[in-house]
Amino acid sequence: METPKVNPYVAIGIGVIAVSTSAILVKVSSAPAGVIAFYRLLFSVLLMLPIFLVKYTPELRLITRRDWLFSIIAGVFLAFHFILWFESLNYTSVASSTVLVTLQPLFAFAGTYLFFKEKLTKKALVSGGIAIGGSVIISWGDFKISGIALFGDFLALAACALVTAYLLFGQTVRQRISLVTYTFVVYSISTITLFFYVLAVQEPFISYPTADWVYFFLLALVPTLLGHTLFNWSLKWLSTSTISMAILFEPIGAAFLAYYLLNEHLVWTQILGGSVVIAGITIFLVDERKLKRRERLLGEEG
Repeated sequence: METPKVNPYVAIGIGVIAVSTSAILVKVSSAPAGVIAFYRLLFSVLLMLPIFLVKYTPELRLITRRDWLFSIIAGVFLAFHFILWFESLNYTSVASSTVLVTLQPLFAFAGTYLFFKEKLTKKALVSGGIAIGGSVIISWGDFKISGIALFGDFLALAACALVTAYLLFGQTVRQRISLVTYTFVVYSISTITLFFYVLAVQEPFISYPTADWVYFFLLALVPTLLGHTLFNWSLKWLSTSTISMAILFEPIGAAFLAYYLLNEHLVWTQILGGSVVIAGITIFLVDERKLKRRERLLGEEG
């Protein structure tokens, strides 16, 4: 195998730091959630456009009518994921919001069980229960702080469910076309969806402070393009499970940045609940990795 020029573990470490800035940049922006989401994706699409036009446009012919339908559905789900997640940050803390969004592997597991009839293992059920218990601890603590914080937690959970639906609809399309083409198409659909959403709720597209425009651009450049590009680059040398577990450090990075940059202090329920959530999802991902390895070995023997 080709030797990487950069240690892939260093790359995913930088990627985790990059995606951890997302909640911070949203939190400091004065714009509404829909507007922030719109410009984040619009600037991402514009930054990708030259590469897409030069190298990837022929792949558009490979997208079938069914692929377009699934891409449109995925793009709409992604748009509303960003709206709900960004809105949650107006009500709850960075720590609570980012931890609850990391429940995505469990939502994905539930989705594949319901729609694709994948098997449930005892360890998966136990780890899921542990992670859900952690989310209950966080929500209980936030409810004691205020009902508004609890509402933010529910928005974050809804955002988590939507990003899972985005991934489930997109996975079959992604198998047939390159990452760049798929990402460009879905981000473009999300941008159009968000444009009409902002129009519908009558939020202004302009008249924001200069700082907000810097935040919009940084959201596109740092967490969206740099962070996820590094994760995708690392896939050549590291397993999906390894990267999925690395992404679990995002809430830790986000909470650390929120503490130093936004003066957000953690309460004991957030620390305990967040630790339980991350532990539960780690157990789940390790078990899933072992199960897939066992299935692959059985397939090779057969």
